[in-house]
Amino acid sequence: MSTRTVEAELQDVIDRVTPMWLDVHDDEASERPRADAWSPKEIVGHLIDSAANNHRRFVEAQFVDHPVFPGYVQDAWVSAQRYQDRSWRSLVRLWHDYNAHLCHVIAAIPPAVRTRQRTRHSLHLIAWRAVPEREPVTLEYFMRDYVNHLEHHVSQVAAMLGSGGV
Repeated sequence: MSTRTVEAELQDVIDRVTPMWLDVHDDEASERPRADAWSPKEIVGHLIDSAANNHRRFVEAQFVDHPVFPGYVQDAWVSAQRYQDRSWRSLVRLWHDYNAHLCHVIAAIPPAVRTRQRTRHSLHLIAWRAVPEREPVTLEYFMRDYVNHLEHHVSQVAAMLGSGGV
């Protein structure tokens, strides 16, 4: 387990990735590696959706004993919002600002709330790295899982964009 705070890890990703992504041309960010795959724009759109869904979860999890949250239909969200039609720079700015806000939200969560064990949860369904339904979880785990999911997709975008990705 990392000794760095979740918010520090998230801020590092934001600081490392944003300037490089802002240097990418819109046409390059629109390219799909295959017809059935997301483009970098759509992956960043998915990350914006993830931030939006997890923002609510991180706030609400502070006030409930059982963090049971619904999932969302990721492909449908990306398609419905037509991220492919947005400018790359606007998507990067929105991704940056939403995650900067999440850093603020996460930093405000007291350590006792972050580390409190929860026995009933939905992380077997909604976490990037699922936790068995009967295994206790913490909000700290869930927040780190968010950052790990983000890093996974940042690496995907980097591979698609070459050196301009990260």
